[in-house]
Amino acid sequence: MTLFQFEQDFADSLRCIPMTLRLKLDLCGIKLKLHQWAKFSLEERRKCVDWPPESPQDLEELRNHLRHLVRSICHEEVQEIPIDPQPEWQNPNQIPMAVQQKAQDLGIRLALDFWRNLHDIQRFALLKLSRSHHENKNFLPALREFGVNYPAPTAKRYVAGFQ
Repeated sequence: MTLFQFEQDFADSLRCIPMTLRLKLDLCGIKLKLHQWAKFSLEERRKCVDWPPESPQDLEELRNHLRHLVRSICHEEVQEIPIDPQPEWQNPNQIPMAVQQKAQDLGIRLALDFWRNLHDIQRFALLKLSRSHHENKNFLPALREFGVNYPAPTAKRYVAGFQ
């Protein structure tokens, strides 16, 4: 099980849903609520986090597994969400506006080269962490983990130096 450094505060208990699973949830069209996740055993949580997303069949099996877990453990129906055929994080050639804005709010201007050099899961994480409805405390730690040297509060930082 691989988690980001900014997720280490819940690595042992998996009390929060890690980005690796959140990505799989988006790819299989499931919205798993935190209260549902909390009812799963630690073993079930680990199984979901480690689920291989290598094929559409793997994702369909995860979808069915989560439906079963939510029904049997939570006595609820799982909420299904539309699967985005072209999610913003998959485009290495354009930094999503939400990510740009959140970085700018911190005094950071992200260069396209920085975005292009990220792995899909890193771009996904930054996009999720930049959303206004999300608790954004991990956005800056994620940027740091992915290579941004955060400046003093009054300075502007140009990542990869070309902005």
